[in-house]
Amino acid sequence: MTSKLDNNILFYGNGSSGNHGCEAIVRGTIILLKNEPFSFLLQSNDISEDSRYGLDLLLSIKPAKSKIPHDLKFLKAYLKMKLIHSYVEMDGLYYLPGIRDVSDKTTIALSIGGDNYCYNGTEIYPWLNREYHRHGIKTILWGCSVEPSLISSATYNKDFALYDAIVARETITYNALRQVNDRTVLAPDPAFFMSPVACPLDSRFSAGNIIGINATPTIISNEKTTGIAYENYKQLISYILNETDLSIALIPHVVWKHVSDLSVHENLYRDFDCSDRIIMVDDHTAPELKYIISQCRFFIGARTHATIAAYSTGVPTLVLGYSVKAKGIARDLFDDETGYVLPVQDLQTPTDLTNAFLALYEKSDQLRTHLSSRLPDYLKNGENAIAVLKEVAASK
Repeated sequence: MTSKLDNNILFYGNGSSGNHGCEAIVRGTIILLKNEPFSFLLQSNDISEDSRYGLDLLLSIKPAKSKIPHDLKFLKAYLKMKLIHSYVEMDGLYYLPGIRDVSDKTTIALSIGGDNYCYNGTEIYPWLNREYHRHGIKTILWGCSVEPSLISSATYNKDFALYDAIVARETITYNALRQVNDRTVLAPDPAFFMSPVACPLDSRFSAGNIIGINATPTIISNEKTTGIAYENYKQLISYILNETDLSIALIPHVVWKHVSDLSVHENLYRDFDCSDRIIMVDDHTAPELKYIISQCRFFIGARTHATIAAYSTGVPTLVLGYSVKAKGIARDLFDDETGYVLPVQDLQTPTDLTNAFLALYEKSDQLRTHLSSRLPDYLKNGENAIAVLKEVAASK
C-alpha cells in the first residue's frame, strides 16, 4: 500500500518559466503522468515567475533556495571557496533548507533541467543528487541530454550511476548513459506531451503563409566566427522577403532579462525597417507559444523547446543547433540529423542557413507526412518514462 508521501513527486533543477522550455517540461510531465496516482511539488528559483505563467494552478511550488546561517558548514564552505576556489559547497548550502523541507513530503525527486549537464556550472548537480539521497529521497534524471564525453569524468560517472533511474530524451544520450547506469531508458522530452492552447493570432496568420523563426543569444554565443549567426538570420529574412510571398513570425521562447530571444528579434525587426511582413510575436505561456508555432507553414528554430513545439504539432522544422540535444532528437525523428540540424559551429558563410532552409523547405509536404506517421510510435516511448518512475516509486 502506498502512502500520500510515496505519491508526491518533487521536481528540481529546473529554470523558471521565463524560459518556456522549463515551463513546458513541467507541464508535459504532469500530462504524461495524468493517469498515475501522483501529486507534484516544484522547487522553484523564482516562484513569482512560475506563478505568472500559471504553474501554481498545477502543483505546489516551494523555493529552491533559502538564506543560510553563518555556522560551521558555512565556514567550511567559505574556506574551500577562498583557498581552493571550489564554489560547489557554498552554492549548495542555499539549497539545503529546501531539501530538508521536502524530506518529509516526498520520496522521489526528478531532476528536470533537461540539458543541465550540457553547460558550464554542472558541478552543483552531483552535489544535489548526493544531498537528496542523503535525506532519504530517490532521484531520477528526467528527460535529459548529456554530452557523451562527460561520462569519461570519474565525478560524473559516479554521479550518473547514483541516480535511481535515468530517462534520456534522445538516443545519443541514452547510448552514453547506459554504459554507466543500466536503469537508463529512452523517452521523448516531456514537452512533446504538452498540449497547445489557442490564443488570439495576428491577422496575418490567417493566410497560412507564415515562416516561424526563433533566434537566440545562446546561438550567437556558440558561433565560431563572430557575427556569422546573426548575419545568417539577416540573409535568410532578406531572401524570404525579396524572393517569396511568405511572411515571417519572430517567435520568442526564452524571455529572461539576461538572455532574451526578444532582444535578437527586436534587432532583426529594426534591421528590416519594421517590415509589415514581419510579425513580432510577444511573450506568451508555453502552451500558447506551441499553438502559435503550430500555425506556421515552416519553422526555423534555435531553442530546443521551440523546435519541439513545431515537431510535435507536425510543422516541418529546421534546427539551428549547438549541442547534442538538437542532433539526438532529430536523429530519432528522421533517422539522420543531416539536413534537419545545422550546427551553429558549422556556419562558414552568410548564406548557410538560407541554403539549408531552401533544401528542406522543398520537402515540406514530405516532412509533414513523415511527422504525422512517425509521431504516434515515437510518443509511445513515453511509457518507458512512466514505467521506470513507477518502478522507482515501488522500490524500497
